[in-house]
Amino acid sequence: MSTLLAGAVVTMVFCAPGYPGGTGDAQPFLDAFAAAAAAAAQWPAGSLTAIYDATEAGGLEKLAKPDAALAFVPYPFYVEHAAALHLAPLVQADVTDVGVQQRWTLVAKKGKVSAPAAMLGYTILSIAGYAPDFVRSFALAGWGLPADVKITQAPQVLSALRRAVGGEPVAVLLDATQTSALASLPFAGDLQSVTQSAPLPTAILAVVDARLPQARADSLRAALLSLGKSAPGADALANLRLQRFVTPQLPIHAAQP
Repeated sequence: MSTLLAGAVVTMVFCAPGYPGGTGDAQPFLDAFAAAAAAAAQWPAGSLTAIYDATEAGGLEKLAKPDAALAFVPYPFYVEHAAALHLAPLVQADVTDVGVQQRWTLVAKKGKVSAPAAMLGYTILSIAGYAPDFVRSFALAGWGLPADVKITQAPQVLSALRRAVGGEPVAVLLDATQTSALASLPFAGDLQSVTQSAPLPTAILAVVDARLPQARADSLRAALLSLGKSAPGADALANLRLQRFVTPQLPIHAAQP
């Protein structure tokens, strides 16, 4: 653990494994967000920078650097890496068209899965498949998956659903956006919802390994909680498909650093 000096440049790492978007496309919006957040927190201009990575490995590599004091990540990533990275939640994101929380839905071919035991030998495909602890202990808590069920990341959800409809021993775990789009598929009638999670956080912005001095963390938290009240702040949020930030509301069984 190394705490950054009060005036040091801080990097915020956005990492969303499996979700669309490239670093080059996102960078102008990340720059605008970092500038708006720093100004709202009354930090010196240029003292907060932001970078994006769409892969788990790339995000972890960036978060290993000593200046990476902040992580903006989906909740599955937080669950999987909170302990190793010593992530301390700062704020929770309200994502446009999703919300502060979302439910995850397990979908399988109609008539194939009526109970956990029916999934013996199955593979669960999901955009969150890189986070097996999240899948087993959060998204499917209480479902009691057989021990031999494999969990695999599958960013191409349409292909995964077609595999399920085709009779392969797979089920697909969908986030809220993917679940909402399910009814529009021509083969939606061949699928069924097997189980659904309790409401879980959508995304978390956390301090990494206590690298941010407490005073700077406090000023940034206050700034982010009120960021949408100014026109520049609201624009910066909207460009990242965010509506606002709220005080973290993590499940009581959430991973702890």
